[in-house]
Amino acid sequence: MFPKNAWYVACTPDEIENKPLGRQICGEKIVFYRAAGGKVAAVEDFCPHRGAPLSLGFVRDGQLVCGYHGLEMGCDGKVVSMPGQRVRGFPCIGSYAVEERYGFIWVWPGDKELADPAKIHHLEWADNPEWAYGGGLYHINCDYRLMVDNLMDLTHETYVHANSIGQKEIDEAPVHTRVEGEEVITSRYMENIMAPPFWRAALRGNGLADDVPVDRWQICRFTPPSHVMIEVGVAHAGKGGYDAPPEFKASSIVVDFITPETETSIWYFWGMARNFKPDDAALTATIREGQGKIFSEDQDMLELQQQNILRHPERKLLMLNIDAGGVQSRRVLDQWMAREQRA
Repeated sequence: MFPKNAWYVACTPDEIENKPLGRQICGEKIVFYRAAGGKVAAVEDFCPHRGAPLSLGFVRDGQLVCGYHGLEMGCDGKVVSMPGQRVRGFPCIGSYAVEERYGFIWVWPGDKELADPAKIHHLEWADNPEWAYGGGLYHINCDYRLMVDNLMDLTHETYVHANSIGQKEIDEAPVHTRVEGEEVITSRYMENIMAPPFWRAALRGNGLADDVPVDRWQICRFTPPSHVMIEVGVAHAGKGGYDAPPEFKASSIVVDFITPETETSIWYFWGMARNFKPDDAALTATIREGQGKIFSEDQDMLELQQQNILRHPERKLLMLNIDAGGVQSRRVLDQWMAREQRA
């Protein structure tokens, strides 16, 4: 189950640059496109004439044209015209609230009247020229809550990502979880350790020595319905750790927008925002490539985990202290879904 009365990342602007995009969000088949004036529109991916997917059509003069018989659809879900036909009696299709902000296109798959753009979380790194961002998209066959669990407990890094960001000190460092309103925060700090390969490369990228002890931190922040921002970084040991001056550290925000497709599949928009050397495009590309490989390792684990869970629905999964972040996040989600069902 997933809340529908919420903002989800649906796609990136480049995905609708040249043609409509069909994408299933929270069980809803939606087509996204550029309407008149360049404004983003989102309607049901269903032509009221013969049921063809409108996403197989094209945009002409700001109108979405069905690729089957040329029916033109307005962004409000009403038919505009059709060659040789009177369209006054044609039924409407669904339309969705949609916003373009922070370099992403957001959709509200639930009750359109409840959609408030002010509820889209502010992203400081997306509006600030002192930050650089690079990311990508994966389609993963798992329950969106499994990905939230994965991101709110980074203990798995030692094992799933042993050759990039994992190290034994992650297992040894205590995990602290707290809830602030509807935000769940899990944090882990490691002191006077050697940086793993990914972070050694980040130190070099910031012009810092990579062969000296560092302090490392991981602060995972979940906000409903399914967004996780993770403050990560390393600083030369003894310089203040998380609070070290910029000249002694390499730090970033791991960006995770998890958009349910179905009950057992997601669109995973991943990336990393950093506030050092933001104009270095080559560094952005290098970090993006490395991070993409890391997330591909998660994909293999999560999809096979989902298959196991579907095969054994009667088995109850264990909840340990390291799972507190995921447990608390699910409680927040349960509250959201309960409110939605009551309404």
